[in-house]
Amino acid sequence: MEHGRALVIIMITWEIIEDILFPMLFIFLGQHVHPVFYVGAPASWLLCLHWIAVPTLWGMWVKISKKNLS
Repeated sequence: MEHGRALVIIMITWEIIEDILFPMLFIFLGQHVHPVFYVGAPASWLLCLHWIAVPTLWGMWVKISKKNLS
């Protein structure tokens, strides 16, 4: 209950990063660095990193918020 809103924000933010920003980054790299990076745009939609990213960000948030309270 205490950190519920923060968890929802972390999950939604990660979805935006994973579904929008990662493909845009790969397309940018494909245009400016090397065309092989174009493969990363659809691959970023197929690879799901929630299982590692959300718990990691959640753990960092809980540690940071506990330090701020004391």
